[in-house]
Amino acid sequence: MAYAVPAPALVTVPVVGGDPFPVRRIYCVGRNYAAHAREMGTDPDREPPFFFMKPADSILANHSTMTYPPKTKNLHHEIELVVAIGKQGKDIPVADALDHVYGYAVGLDMTRRDLQNEAKTTGRPWEMGKGFDQSAPIAPIHKASDVGHIDKGAIWVKVNGTTKQTGDISDLIWSVAESVSYLSALMELCPGDLIYSGTPEGVAAVVRGDKLVGHVDGLTDLEITIG
Repeated sequence: MAYAVPAPALVTVPVVGGDPFPVRRIYCVGRNYAAHAREMGTDPDREPPFFFMKPADSILANHSTMTYPPKTKNLHHEIELVVAIGKQGKDIPVADALDHVYGYAVGLDMTRRDLQNEAKTTGRPWEMGKGFDQSAPIAPIHKASDVGHIDKGAIWVKVNGTTKQTGDISDLIWSVAESVSYLSALMELCPGDLIYSGTPEGVAAVVRGDKLVGHVDGLTDLEITIG
C-alpha cells in the first residue's frame, strides 16, 4: 500500500525465548507506591488510580545510550515493573485480569521533572514532562508462562553503582491485577499494550555520563547510559 508520507517503523521489545513484542500503547500508573506519593507531596491514601501515556516510539532498548533531552535541567529516573498485555479486554474483573497479561519487564519512566512540575502548577497536561523521545527505556520481556505473575520481590535502581530507589512489588497501592482491571474500564486493552505500574520512593536527577541499572527480582536487568 502506498502512503502520503513514509510509514513509521513498528516499535517492538525483545521477548526472552520468544518473538518480539509489538508495542501499541504505553500507559503509566501515577503515584502507585505510598512512600513515593509522600515524596511528591500527596496523600498516599488508596484513592482510585490515575494514568498518563507515553508514545509507543518513546521506547528505548536495553543497553542503549539515552540522549539527555532538551528543555530540562532536572531529568529524573523512575524505576518500574512493566506489564505487557497479550489479550484484548474491557471491563475486566480483577479475578480475570492476570489472564490478560503476557509478561513482565523492567522499565524506567524518565521524567523532565521541571516541566512536569510547571504543568502541575499551571494545570496543564503532563505529556511534555513524561512523553518525550526515549523516555521509556525497557529491558526484554519475560513471558508470564515462564516466570509466573509478579506480585512481590525487590525493585531498585542504581546510578553509577549507588542505590537510589528501592522497594518491593508487594508495596504497590494498586496491584497489577487491580490496575489492569481499572484501566480496562477506561480504555479497551489490546495485545501490544504496556503498563508501567508505578515507582517507589527515591526518584532523583541524573546527568550526562550517568550509568543506570534497574532491577526487579526474576527479570532481566535494565542498563542505560545518559548521553
